[in-house]
Amino acid sequence: MNISERRNSRIIDGMTFGFSAALFFASFAGAVYTGTLASLPRDFFRILTTPGPLVTDYFAIGSMPAAFLNASLCGFLVGSFMFLLPGPSHVNTLAGYFLVIAHAFYGLNLLNMLPCFAAPFLYLHVKNLDYNENLHVCMFATCFSPFVSELLFRYTQGSAFVQGRVSVTFKGLVLTLLFMLVLAFVAPAVLPGVKAWHKGYNLYNGGLAYGLLGFLLFNFMYRTMGVEAPGVLEVSNPVYENFGRSYHVFGNIFFLLLFALCTLAGWILNGRSFQGLGHLFKDTGYQSNFAQKYGMPLCLINTGLYGALFLLYVDAAIIFTDGAGFTGPTFGVIFAALTFTAMGQHVRNVWPIFLGYPLLAAIAFLFNLLIGGDSSWTISTQAYINSVAFATGLCPLVGRYGNRAGLAAGALCASLCTATSALHGGLMLYNGGFTTGIAALILLPILEQYIKKPREHMKQYINLRDMITVNDTATRDDGKS
Repeated sequence: MNISERRNSRIIDGMTFGFSAALFFASFAGAVYTGTLASLPRDFFRILTTPGPLVTDYFAIGSMPAAFLNASLCGFLVGSFMFLLPGPSHVNTLAGYFLVIAHAFYGLNLLNMLPCFAAPFLYLHVKNLDYNENLHVCMFATCFSPFVSELLFRYTQGSAFVQGRVSVTFKGLVLTLLFMLVLAFVAPAVLPGVKAWHKGYNLYNGGLAYGLLGFLLFNFMYRTMGVEAPGVLEVSNPVYENFGRSYHVFGNIFFLLLFALCTLAGWILNGRSFQGLGHLFKDTGYQSNFAQKYGMPLCLINTGLYGALFLLYVDAAIIFTDGAGFTGPTFGVIFAALTFTAMGQHVRNVWPIFLGYPLLAAIAFLFNLLIGGDSSWTISTQAYINSVAFATGLCPLVGRYGNRAGLAAGALCASLCTATSALHGGLMLYNGGFTTGIAALILLPILEQYIKKPREHMKQYINLRDMITVNDTATRDDGKS
């Protein structure tokens, strides 16, 4: 098996280009499918100039093709940095790429991501850190993009804000620049210590760190300053309504083709073989770099198979329960589910977490029968579809502590997911990762108390350079991951 850093890097760059190209072509296919080709530029402009706190559906704000175009352009932008900066691309940057294109369907756009993406480069310059090795830190900082849209288009206007009218004030521009400076020096600095809290069992380390930072920023800007908290804009989109606010057929065709191509490409690059995939599936996922241990071709296969599994879960949730359909956020979280398929997640260590959601739904139903409550949520309610994609970041708990730990992790994330966004006003996009981090802080001490010896059924070959997921590479003076 040929595993080299250079080959892995080329495949990672190819993945970013391939996914971005798929999104670009899907934009025009979607425009033909929905009959909105003529309005595509106008719809895209609306996405760029509309505040987008969680959960703002870009299919409603603009259109489904415009959201795909937005995701494609955002993907090409960050992918070009991966390709052009000297040095190899890593699985950390691939994770950041997936999160960027995922949130480009609900809250992140080409305009509001730029200040957040650019800000940490100032920190890297001052600290004399390597840009390429720490590029993922810049990508993760884009989770604060809704703050930028608020500052530019709504924060300084108060009651004068009119939905649909684009108005940028001088005060808004100044505040945006100040926000960039704060983000530049604070966002990279808060990452290192958080990993110690959950001991590496939460892959979405940035979600916990940035959730806490978002909590601080939101409360300072709104609660402390006495400014009315922003709300999600209500938009009526006739084309979207005509499809029942769900592009189920289009979504399944798109993702099935995409995941089939991923699997096929990995199979070809792996010498027209699935050899080694069984070893990857036996990995606990704890502080593991699949690309370094098994090679990116097997990671490509894992991405395709894992993506198909998550798509099956989403389809089942939508078909068998009442809730959201294939909305913008639903499309986005399917991409978000792929974030760590090269460094921890695989089909065998995530399914218990999936099952934790219907488990909690059953418990809630029985509890309501007992006390006469009224729990109206289902596993296809938008918040729960979004949450489960990020709850799989706790898959190392399954690998080390077993399936029961996964069921508990999924149920706990499902219980917490609807409450955490209020802490940061929906202005920090990694709410799912924030929820996952809190769940890890609660669950891990309990598991350590009752399960003294976690499973070690496969030796973990941990390389100090690649063991870091979403955390502390920006703080090392040598700039190496």
